[in-house]
Amino acid sequence: MKWLVLILIVVPVIEIGILLWAGNTLGVLPTILIILGTGILGAFLAKMQGLKAIRDVQMQMKNLQAPGDAMVNALFVFAGGIMLLSPGFVTDIFGFLFLFSPTRQLFKPIVYKWIRSKMKKGQLIVM
Repeated sequence: MKWLVLILIVVPVIEIGILLWAGNTLGVLPTILIILGTGILGAFLAKMQGLKAIRDVQMQMKNLQAPGDAMVNALFVFAGGIMLLSPGFVTDIFGFLFLFSPTRQLFKPIVYKWIRSKMKKGQLIVM
């Protein structure tokens, strides 16, 4: 919970600072166009990757396999899409990192470790 509060305060402050710096350095119009461009590109990529993630989950379930890894991929794609739709450069960077499979692999061990710790504490029950 403390991390969530920290993220909700620190990330917007960093984003505003970078947006102000970009506006002064590049100009207001180019900064706005970059934000709009990453939003549009991010929405397109998130849609494509999201559909692939849904197909992967469905395929694993059809083959009577637990869709664990495919579900984690789908969550990353969802989070990446949300981040790309929010204005800002830091969230855009993480959004793109979450959308692409090779860079997504860097974050998966952190998520799996978090899930395992929650399961050991009994805070997360898998049925």
